[in-house]
Amino acid sequence: MKRIALHDHHVALGGRMVPFAGYEMPVQYSGIIDEHLSVRRNVGVFDVSHMGEFVVRGRDASNWLNRLTVNNVAALEFGQIQYSAMLYPDGGIVDDLLVYRFEGHFLVVVNAANIEKDFAHLESNLVPGIELINISDDITLLAIQGPQAAALVQQIADRPILDTVYYHFVEGEVNGRWAIFSRTGYTGEDGFEVYVRRSDSEVLWNALWEAGRPLGLKPIGLGARDSLRLEVCYCLYGNDIDPTTNPIEAGLGWITKTKKPGGFVGIETVLAAKEQLNRRLVGFTLKEKGIARHGQEIFLDGRKIGVVTSGGFSPVLDRAVGLAYIDKPFDVLGTAVKIDVRGRQIAAEVAETPFYKR
Repeated sequence: MKRIALHDHHVALGGRMVPFAGYEMPVQYSGIIDEHLSVRRNVGVFDVSHMGEFVVRGRDASNWLNRLTVNNVAALEFGQIQYSAMLYPDGGIVDDLLVYRFEGHFLVVVNAANIEKDFAHLESNLVPGIELINISDDITLLAIQGPQAAALVQQIADRPILDTVYYHFVEGEVNGRWAIFSRTGYTGEDGFEVYVRRSDSEVLWNALWEAGRPLGLKPIGLGARDSLRLEVCYCLYGNDIDPTTNPIEAGLGWITKTKKPGGFVGIETVLAAKEQLNRRLVGFTLKEKGIARHGQEIFLDGRKIGVVTSGGFSPVLDRAVGLAYIDKPFDVLGTAVKIDVRGRQIAAEVAETPFYKR
């Protein structure tokens, strides 16, 4: 197992460390519900340094990335970020990711479990003049999320950041050390993700906690990170999207630009899915006590019509919720279904998403 730079700090704060994507990561500190509500009501910090970062350079880097991702890289302005995905030729999803546009290069941020796979995929598609560098092990990334997050990050930033628009970033410093302040996150709350060099991890950590303690800053683990993203129905790779799913059925049509010049790898399958969609990722709520989990089957009148991809307890709704692929035409709101939870048929209903709106 690899260790993130701030590992010992998480242990000192009572973080329960577990294996995740090849790293030892904190899954919880004070408890998932307490941490979840701290982010919704105040402010929390996640260490997500296990994420992957690739630098892409070259005169034709924009066109190259545009061909390999579904969103329109050419539309990015300097300082702007784009949520996107890479596809296999058959339309299956390699990974979902972020693309940052700097003046001299692009930064591609990928999921921790997919770093090696994603880098190999990009490397296999390299053309002359494109430089691809994996800097994942050299970066520490903290996500500060919640209603007080922006005000907290402003205290440690060396320049004004409060006017930074959602999905934009600025470069600056924390106590004289280079940093990226990115108005992004995975929780549905306002906040920033702050990148620094691994060697500057302590500088960022100490500055953040000095400013954050008076605001009630709490450390947040992977458990609450998952429950927070589920409430706002953000896809999780390996659960809701994977090589067997395409972006249209996953509800990612809004980032999939089929009309951009040159198209992208896998576009033929995407176009076919837009013409004839057989299933769709939808939300559901349970009508009885229990929790539905990934892989559990969904039935209507004894017929299997779907499968759960993500499930858990929503602290805000105070009920069990989840995401599932359900065959059409049974994907409409209000459809009553049964989910096989460990051999017990539990009543559920197709529900409006996202479950939580800020």
